[in-house]
Amino acid sequence: MKTATKIQLAGGMYRIISAARRLVGAGDSARVVRKGLQWQLDLSEGIDLAIFAFGQFERITAKSLERLVRPGAVVLDIGANVGAHTLPLARLVGPNGRVFAFEPTGYAFGKLKQNINLNPELVPRIVAEQIRLTGPGAADPGEIYSSWKVTGQQPRHGKHFGIAKSTEGARATSLDEYCNQADLQRIDLIKLDVDGFEVDVIRGGRNALRTYRPTICMELSPYVLEERGASLADLLAELRENGYRLGDLKARAAITDSAGALKVKIPDGAGINVLALAKGQFFTPPSKHGV
Repeated sequence: MKTATKIQLAGGMYRIISAARRLVGAGDSARVVRKGLQWQLDLSEGIDLAIFAFGQFERITAKSLERLVRPGAVVLDIGANVGAHTLPLARLVGPNGRVFAFEPTGYAFGKLKQNINLNPELVPRIVAEQIRLTGPGAADPGEIYSSWKVTGQQPRHGKHFGIAKSTEGARATSLDEYCNQADLQRIDLIKLDVDGFEVDVIRGGRNALRTYRPTICMELSPYVLEERGASLADLLAELRENGYRLGDLKARAAITDSAGALKVKIPDGAGINVLALAKGQFFTPPSKHGV
C-alpha cells in the first residue's frame, strides 16, 4: 500500500478518535500505556496514532523483530523517529543488551528522548544519538522527513506526504566511525529505515557489516532512493558486495535480488520491508515467480 494511502486512511481514523476525545475534553496530546510501555503521543502524527490505536507501529516488522532479537543482543535502530521500535527492542534485549537509536532531526529526537525517559527501566539499555549516519562524500540535506501529520496544511512531500524537519544539531558520521568511537564489539541486528539514505548508511558501514554480520531489517522504497540520487540497483549491489542477500520478513526465505523484478512488485510511492542476511543463512531458494 502506498504511504500516501496509509496517511489518508489514518486521517479518517484520526477524525473519529479526535471527535470522541473532544467530547470528553481531551486533545491530540495523550500519555498512554501500550503493551506495557509508556508513551507521550501526538495523535495528529501518523506513527503516534498507530501506537495509540494498535499498540504498535508496523505490526509485521514488530513481530519479525520479536523473533529475531534475543536477550543480551546489541541492536542499532537507524532512523528511530519517536522510538516506535526502539522501546520494544530495548525490552527484547533485556538488561544485558543495548539498543543504539539514531535520529537526526531535532523534532523527532526530542520525542524519542521523552518516550525513553517515560520508561525508567529501559533507560540504561538505550543510547539515543542525534546523529545522521552517512557515507563518504554524502551531502548534508539540511532537512529530513520525520513527520507524517494526518491533518493540517503544512508543505508536504508529493508522494508520501511527509513533512521535512531540520537536522540542525545533528552530528554526521559514518557507521564505521561510530562503531570505533563507541568501541562496539558486536552488532546483532540493524533496523534501517532512513527514507532514501540507505545506500549512504551502508557505504559508511562496510567494515561493521563485514565484521559483525548483523541481520538487517530494512525498507526497500525505490522512489525515495531515486530522490536522493541513488537507486534500488545501487542498494542491492551494496548489499551483495558486503555478503548479504534478501530474505522474506516473515519466513526468512531468500527472495529475488533483481532490482527489476523487485521494482515491479513495489508500486511507485510505496515500499516493502525485508530482511538482509549474510550469505549462508538462507534455507529456501528464491522463488521463480519473484518476491
